[in-house]
Amino acid sequence: MATNGRALLVIDMLEDFVRAGAPLEVPKTRQILPALRRRLSRARKEGELVVYVCDSHRKNDPEFARMGWPPHAVAGTRGAAVAREIAPDPGDVVVEKKSYSAFHGTHLSSVLRRHGIRSLSLAGCVTNICILYTAYEAAVRGYDVSVDESFVAGLAERTHRFALDQMENVLGVRVTRRGGRGRRPRG
Repeated sequence: MATNGRALLVIDMLEDFVRAGAPLEVPKTRQILPALRRRLSRARKEGELVVYVCDSHRKNDPEFARMGWPPHAVAGTRGAAVAREIAPDPGDVVVEKKSYSAFHGTHLSSVLRRHGIRSLSLAGCVTNICILYTAYEAAVRGYDVSVDESFVAGLAERTHRFALDQMENVLGVRVTRRGGRGRRPRG
């Protein structure tokens, strides 16, 4: 149970995104796994609530046809499981989602309220989709939000950078760039 008012949200670090040749492979996820494993260890030691937010689609989810995504993270399949290198520990929370935002149509808000969470650190993939849309909803709900680039992975460098810039300069998210460089939000 978190006691310090902070939570680490690990978004979509699932087998269907992480593994080579997976249906919706995001190669950069494999590069962030070691750093993310260390971050998870630190979060647990410091009393942060660890929440895994996981895509969980139906077999014929309309998102697949609408967006042209291949079927991925189908509920009950191996591909929908959290990557084994960072599997949840007892006491961690798992929230299933059906859309890009970790908040939309999920019980995440009630989990965060129940634990007294006010500050969120976002990690996982994909930077310009699920990380960005979760950051937006968290910011407009009044959470203090941070993203460390060492713990997020994008599909393409251009969209990854765009999303980090939007989070920082439009949403007021504290973004730490690789190498520890961070900028204060404008505004």
